[in-house]
Amino acid sequence: MPAMQDDAKHLVRTQVWNALDAAGAVYDDTAHGRIPNFRGSEEAAARLAELERWKDAVVVKAVPDKAQLPVRARALEEGKLVYMAVPKLASAKPFYLLDPAVLDVPAIEAATTKVAATIAPTVEVDALRPVDVVVLGSVAVNRDGARIGKGAGYSDLEFALLTVAGLVGADTLVVTTVHSLQVIDTPIPVTDHDVNVDLVITPDEVIPCTSPRRPGGIFWDHLDESKIAEIPALQARVKSADA
Repeated sequence: MPAMQDDAKHLVRTQVWNALDAAGAVYDDTAHGRIPNFRGSEEAAARLAELERWKDAVVVKAVPDKAQLPVRARALEEGKLVYMAVPKLASAKPFYLLDPAVLDVPAIEAATTKVAATIAPTVEVDALRPVDVVVLGSVAVNRDGARIGKGAGYSDLEFALLTVAGLVGADTLVVTTVHSLQVIDTPIPVTDHDVNVDLVITPDEVIPCTSPRRPGGIFWDHLDESKIAEIPALQARVKSADA
């Protein structure tokens, strides 16, 4: 990523983290350095669950962040199949498979990263079913649908892997749940690999976005060798392309 864009994104993150901390709007000691575990995440999950697209969804892919725990739990409670990324995509099978039909613990427990790591099988990308709803975490998002994560880029890589596998596309609903202080009016710089959302869900409203976008796949020129080396699923794609 160009240094200027990286600096601009960092500035936005810092401003939003500071605003959340000043308002006491997160459950942790600070919002800094993470996807904010915002107060009102349960209400945002409930508002998402009111949407017809959510009600019709059978398969949900969600980030493992604490802020989206209520969304994952609600999906399981409603009988939806949930795929949750293994932290940092560090496994050759980079997604936990949470199947409500076989869970023997409450949904709110199964949906935590700690419990999912002990009870949920992991699956390869090619073993996943097509996804109806993708739930992203964000530090900041605007009404165009542009969003900023905490800077590691894993959400965009997860989406890219699913795109290449034909599991997400133009008809997949992409949403993020955030505190209202995370919704900003200023432009957010985006690159070719960034995923924009269709809807922003806060505890108080559903915001349709004006410029949802879907990257076409993995942008290898945006990845350095160390990032590829850290993620087995990317290494597998490289080996497949070289075969």
